[in-house]
Amino acid sequence: MKAKKIILIIVGSIFLGIGAVGAVLPLLPAFPFLLVAAICYGKSSERLSSWFRGTKLYKNNLESFVKGQGMTWKTKIKAMITVTILMAIGMFFLRNNRVGLIILACVWVFHMLLFPFMIKTHHKEVANDDNEVLVIEDEEKALEEANELSIE
Repeated sequence: MKAKKIILIIVGSIFLGIGAVGAVLPLLPAFPFLLVAAICYGKSSERLSSWFRGTKLYKNNLESFVKGQGMTWKTKIKAMITVTILMAIGMFFLRNNRVGLIILACVWVFHMLLFPFMIKTHHKEVANDDNEVLVIEDEEKALEEANELSIE
């Protein structure tokens, strides 16, 4: 095995671990770490890449984005909250550095515009008994609708 492949597998595994923690902790976003893991695995090992694409972690966090369907509102909001908290911490430590504050403020504004307006929103779909697909924008409403359909 080449050194490049080994390094990519190690880096991918580290980012997969961080992404898995991020999937559980509300403060740490899973998406960017899992995306790096997917790229590393894709460039290093077809077997690891196939395994990762089959995991629930990948399907819940990356699949819709990779397929070009975008991100759910829940994922977007979680990312925006995380960016806001991290930028606030950075601004606290840079409170005496005007240039640093301006740069962080610009990055924050960019992220606040990026997620809602530039990244496509993926809507949940629910199929009813007649195999009609219902597109529901709110995940909680989608779950309630699915439960109602299964009860009837």
